[in-house]
Amino acid sequence: MAQESSWDADEALTAVYTAHYTSLVRLGALLLRDTGSAEEIVQDAFVAMHARWHRLRDPHKALAYLRTAVVNRCRSRQRHLVVVDKHTPRTLPDEPSAEHAALRTVETDRVIDAMRTLPEKQRTVMVLRYYGDLSEAEIADAMGISRGSVKSHAARATKSLRQVLEQSR
Repeated sequence: MAQESSWDADEALTAVYTAHYTSLVRLGALLLRDTGSAEEIVQDAFVAMHARWHRLRDPHKALAYLRTAVVNRCRSRQRHLVVVDKHTPRTLPDEPSAEHAALRTVETDRVIDAMRTLPEKQRTVMVLRYYGDLSEAEIADAMGISRGSVKSHAARATKSLRQVLEQSR
């Protein structure tokens, strides 16, 4: 490295890189316990040094500069990971998978097709009960029939739907 002061940034950093890259990555990996992140940090340190080579007062101290840069960047990465960990939800919300949604759509289509086979009054009772979330009294008022008729239509519709859905499997 005696001639390093007369070298340009490319030549000098190529020599430093060849001689010390592995030891700098090892240093970063020991600090972070992650070789991939250590490699990124060392690469970033070399890139930053290349950009500032003309400002380096003593090119013989390039290795010391790189070590300091690697240590500081590793500390910064560790602080970042602490903050990320602090703000990461501890439990992930229960969300159905895409496959579950697709299967549910298929099942919904089967039920709708089965509903189309019902007589009009039975279909109306089922829609008002399960889609409209109405009580038997509210359904009776809406349809102008007795509560007993609502129960009767609902029971027949349930039986018919069960049969149609079991046959379509």
